[in-house]
Amino acid sequence: MSELNHALSTRQLSMIAIGGVIGAGLFVGSGKAIKTAGPGVLIAYVVAGAVVVLVMRMLAELAVASPDTGSFATYATRELGSWAGVTIGWLYAYQWCVIIGFEAITGAAITVKLVPALPSWLAALLFTSVLTAVNLVSVRSFGRFEFWFAMIKVCAIAAFIAIGATAILGLFPDHPAPGLDNLTGQGGFLPNGWGAVLTAMTVVFLSFFGTEMVTVAAGEAQHPEDAVRRSMRSVVWRILVFYLGSILVVVTLLPWNSAEVTASPYAAVLSGLGFPAVGVVMDLIVLTAVLSCLNSGVYASSRMLYSMAGRREAPPVFGRTNRRGVPVGAVLASSSMGFATVVANYFLPTETVFNFLIDSSGAVALIVYLWITATQIRGRLRVRREGGEAALSLRMWAFPALSLLVVVVLAAVVVAMLVNSSSRTSMLLTLLVTAFAVVAGVVQQARLKAAAAAAAAGG
Repeated sequence: MSELNHALSTRQLSMIAIGGVIGAGLFVGSGKAIKTAGPGVLIAYVVAGAVVVLVMRMLAELAVASPDTGSFATYATRELGSWAGVTIGWLYAYQWCVIIGFEAITGAAITVKLVPALPSWLAALLFTSVLTAVNLVSVRSFGRFEFWFAMIKVCAIAAFIAIGATAILGLFPDHPAPGLDNLTGQGGFLPNGWGAVLTAMTVVFLSFFGTEMVTVAAGEAQHPEDAVRRSMRSVVWRILVFYLGSILVVVTLLPWNSAEVTASPYAAVLSGLGFPAVGVVMDLIVLTAVLSCLNSGVYASSRMLYSMAGRREAPPVFGRTNRRGVPVGAVLASSSMGFATVVANYFLPTETVFNFLIDSSGAVALIVYLWITATQIRGRLRVRREGGEAALSLRMWAFPALSLLVVVVLAAVVVAMLVNSSSRTSMLLTLLVTAFAVVAGVVQQARLKAAAAAAAAGG
């Protein structure tokens, strides 16, 4: 198996980690969660954010001790068996492949708004081709693009929070302070009850997906242990500032049941404050977030396939790199979903493709988080038995209590998705895909054991 190129700087990896939290789901998808739970969506973001922080702390414990491009899939193979690594590795790669297609048509839809004469399929083809080429050049090329994508997103969300805070304090010209009217009026803080908060949490969890990518990229970092430690420790303030801070601004300045909230909550806030051409500005910012996600999707999926190939859990072609350390076969396989989406988008309406991709991606993020949790619990118990716990330079807080609490919360969200009619189909499809992946993992593990036994007998 060929080696990757360790060319990502700590600065690039840190910005990738920060930008990974800010996706199109924050700028646009948050409107759906607000519409579902009202101001009480803040509770959903607090709980989901806390769970993600805990999951990332568990993953950091594993990654700092043993940085690897396969990240949690590698650790799952080590702690739970090859079947587990196969299952979560393919699910993760699949999720990112779907996201690539989803982001391609989303970016195309935004571009068509800005340039109506451009066919949406052509815009999707252009975005997918360019960012696939970026990933084929070198990991350094990916890192540079993602650094600037992340920089734009971070500056945009920071500016939004600063403007919003000024308006909330009543310091914005011609706009008196709103007080708590939008938080407590229009049906109260929980206008649709606690059940709506749990339902909104399913949307919120999906928007956090991508935070874990820094541990995948660590395998190509110049100083992986230090980079992972710094990046994962900053997860808490990133979630507090970017998510809770911006959502608090939205629900404080806008009525939760306003039609503009569902369409584009951030644009609605800025428009209400009198900013000119806010629609175009937000479209450009969201387009940046979309392209960043597409770029990250090609990278994350290809590196997971590369790592699995090294463990004989994926075809060997995915483990071969060119002279620049790029796993070309894995990159092309990952981006294929984007190109397939372009073809589908040429023959079918955008909405049809969009809905299919959303349903097929389902709630894989929840399964990934559950897998990370199970792996960390098993790994920590093994290290404890071996007497090496004291040597861990970064540990999960209050183990095993908080790790088990995460399992309970994630399981409750899965049940909530199955009970809720609007998310039941998506969850069932996810569980079906997971079942197929588990079966494939069990079969592959049996084959590897048989091959090992035959080799031992032959030797």
